[in-house]
Amino acid sequence: MLQAWRQRLTLTDVLIWAIGLSIGVVVVVGSAATFGLGKYTWLNWLDLAIKGLALGGVYALIALGYTLVYGILRMINFAHSEVFMSGPFTAVFLANALDRSGFLDQQPVLSLLMVAALSMAVSTTVAVLLERIAYRPLRTAPRLVPLITAIGASFFLQYTFRGLYGSGFKAYPSIPILEGGWTLGEVRIFKTHVVVIVSAILLMLALYTIVQRTKMGKAMRAVSEDKEAAALMGIDVDRVIVFTFALGGASAGLAGVLYVLLFPVVNFFMGFIPGLKAFTAAVLGGIGNVPGAMLGAMVLGLVESIGPNLFLDGLGIPNPNQLKDMIAFIVLVFILIFRPTGILGERLAAAKA
Repeated sequence: MLQAWRQRLTLTDVLIWAIGLSIGVVVVVGSAATFGLGKYTWLNWLDLAIKGLALGGVYALIALGYTLVYGILRMINFAHSEVFMSGPFTAVFLANALDRSGFLDQQPVLSLLMVAALSMAVSTTVAVLLERIAYRPLRTAPRLVPLITAIGASFFLQYTFRGLYGSGFKAYPSIPILEGGWTLGEVRIFKTHVVVIVSAILLMLALYTIVQRTKMGKAMRAVSEDKEAAALMGIDVDRVIVFTFALGGASAGLAGVLYVLLFPVVNFFMGFIPGLKAFTAAVLGGIGNVPGAMLGAMVLGLVESIGPNLFLDGLGIPNPNQLKDMIAFIVLVFILIFRPTGILGERLAAAKA
């Protein structure tokens, strides 16, 4: 057995494992050094964890779009980051108009719902048009062709919205009822974090229920297993695929509104980094697996928030929070080296088998 293992082992395998072990050593040594400094209290870690959960909730709603489309079509919709961008970038004009009229101050909850509805409508429309115009004609093409098309569609949407709304940054108005926070003992919790976390959890549960408990969800799972067999059983495959894109688009549009509660500035390029991290979360959890996308997003949000302080501060690296993006992707590399299928990918494959 050992001889067979040696025969299968290549230089690439050795290098990959060496990289993974090196990352693991840095994480362990850095974490031990940080705890040894005693610089952070449990309140600091709790605050970072709450921020990470809020960020992870936003990533999860975006990641669901990636994982739903991959589950149905076996393609990565790289233009989904622009679907995410299109909603809040359009809704900022409505938000500012409501603020100027005074309606936002008088009816903040209704105003926020109106902004969310517009963001969802725009993102859903963009997602459905993207499927109808860019992807449907290529459904039987080699898998590389839709992938290249998705990258081209991403650039097209970015510069279309740049032409429509301009290249500058646009700010959302502040919402009075979401300013400040609550104090529970020694813990200070911001209202925006609570709203984002609770909203994201409720929306994830709603999306999971749609996929697992409804007739359309059952049709989606059937199409994901075998499109030809599903069509023979009377399922309208085109309708299911359109619904999948619409569901992912609506989720991304609502994620955009939650995102601007945390970072209230938008521009035509705002979808790139959150979209890339949401894709990372989908891969981390197991691409094509809805619970995996949710779990991977939460893990990524926590790692991005806590990781820089935990892993790097003890090593004497100045301003470790500036390296949060690097930390997130390094952890992805670490996970994929030792578990290439993602956190829940293997269980999904076993269930299908």
